[in-house]
Amino acid sequence: MPIATVNPATGETLKTFEAHGPDEIERRIALARAAVDEQRTLDFDTRARLLNRAAALLDEDQEHIARTMTVEMGKPIAAARAEAAKCAKAMRWYAHHAPRLLADEHPSPDDIKDAGAARAIVRYRPLGVVLAVMPWNFPLWQVVRFAAPALMAGNTGLLKHASNVPQTALYLHDLFRRAGWPEGSFSTLLVGSGAVEGVLRDRRIAAATLTGSEPAGRSVAAIAGDEVKKTVLELGGSDPYLVMSSADVDRAADTAVKARVQNNGQSCIAAKRFIVHTAVHDAFLERFTAGMRKLNVGDPLDESVQVGPLAMEQGRADLEELVEDALAHGAVARCGGRRPPGMDRGWFYEPTVLTGVDATMRIHQEETFGPVATVYRVADLDEAVALANNTPFGLSSNAWTRDEEEMARLAQDIEAGGVFFNGMTASHPALPFGGVKRSGYGRELSSHGIREFCNITTLWYGED
Repeated sequence: MPIATVNPATGETLKTFEAHGPDEIERRIALARAAVDEQRTLDFDTRARLLNRAAALLDEDQEHIARTMTVEMGKPIAAARAEAAKCAKAMRWYAHHAPRLLADEHPSPDDIKDAGAARAIVRYRPLGVVLAVMPWNFPLWQVVRFAAPALMAGNTGLLKHASNVPQTALYLHDLFRRAGWPEGSFSTLLVGSGAVEGVLRDRRIAAATLTGSEPAGRSVAAIAGDEVKKTVLELGGSDPYLVMSSADVDRAADTAVKARVQNNGQSCIAAKRFIVHTAVHDAFLERFTAGMRKLNVGDPLDESVQVGPLAMEQGRADLEELVEDALAHGAVARCGGRRPPGMDRGWFYEPTVLTGVDATMRIHQEETFGPVATVYRVADLDEAVALANNTPFGLSSNAWTRDEEEMARLAQDIEAGGVFFNGMTASHPALPFGGVKRSGYGRELSSHGIREFCNITTLWYGED
C-alpha cells in the first residue's frame, strides 16, 4: 500500500513518501531502546514539564494540524480542531495525574504479616519500548491517548501509523522532538503493514498496542502471543443505542444523529444500531430520520459541512455492499442509501437510515464504518437487551431511560466496556476505555491505561 496523502474529498494524491527501509527501521528501534535508559531516570516533574510543553506546542499548531487531518482523512475541520484540543487536554491531564496514578503502594503490616515481610512496596516501573499500531480515523487522538500515559510512565514509543495519514504521523514525531523529549523517546516508523511483524518480533520491543480492525488485531495478537509480549487491543464496535419508553425522545433522537455521524460515521464508538421501544419507535424514527436527512454533506474544509467523505474509496465500497445487501433482502432506506447526486469527485456517501433489518442481512452482524444507521423496534427491555448483546462486538453502548430499575438492569446486563446513560459515548482521560468480546482487551486512559505498560513490581523486605 503506498504511503501517501490522498485527499478523500477529491481523490487527488497530494504528497507521497518513501517508506523507511531496513536500515532506518533498525536505527529508530535502536534509538528507542537506548532512550529507555534515559527515560527511566527522568522524574515525574521532568516528564510533566516535557509533556506540558508538547501540549502547548499542539495548541499553537492547532489550525495547521487540523487542516492536515482534514485533508488526509476527511473529517470536518471543526471536528479536527476539537480533536487537537482534546489531545492537548489529555497531555496536561496525564502530566498532572501520573505521579498519583503511579505512586508506590504500601500494603498495611496487617495485610502482609503472614507473608514474612517487615514491609512491602508495589511499584510501577516502565516496560520499555512499546510499538503502537494506530488507525487513521482519529489520527491524532488515537496516538496521544497511548503516548501521553506511556511517556509519563517512563516508556518509549514507536508509532506505525496508518499509511493514509503520513503527514499526521510525521507531525507527531516532530512534536515530541520539539517539546524536548530525549531522542528516541517517541519515533514514527513510516512503513507499511508488512513491516509490523518484523518490528514486533524484535527482542527490543517490549509490548504493543493496536487500535484498528479485527483482522489487524488478530494478526498482532498472534505475533505478540508467539513472542510472549503484552498487548492492548481496541478493535471494532457495533454499539447499540437503546431508547426505552420513558426516554426524552426528542433529546434521544437529536443526540442519535450526532452519535451516528461523528467523524463521518467512522468511529468504533459511534452508535450504529438503534434499538427503540415500540411505544416511542415511530416518534423517534421520524425525528431521527429528519435529522439525518438535513445534514450538510460536502467539502470538510467548509466550516458549514457536518459530514465529509469516507476516508478511503474501499471503505465506501464496503459500506455500499452492506447497504445493497440489506436492501436486496427487504430492508427499507428511510433516507440516503446512495452516493450524493452531483458529487462525482471524492468518496462521499449520504447519511442513511435503514429499517426492516433482520438476521438474514450482513449489516445485522457486521460493523458499518460510515454514516449508516439501522433502527429496530422492540417490545420490552428483555428484547432490547438480547438484541443489544447479539453482536460479536462489545465496545460501548448508549441507553436512554428515566427508569432507575431499567438503568440498573442495563448496567448489569449490557455486554460492553461502557454504558452511557442519556448521552452519547465519548472518551475522556479520566475514564477507562476499551471493550470485550471481539472489540478487544485491555484498557486505555485513566489509571488503567497508564498501568497497562508498567511492570507492576513487588518489593519484599524481610526483617533487618
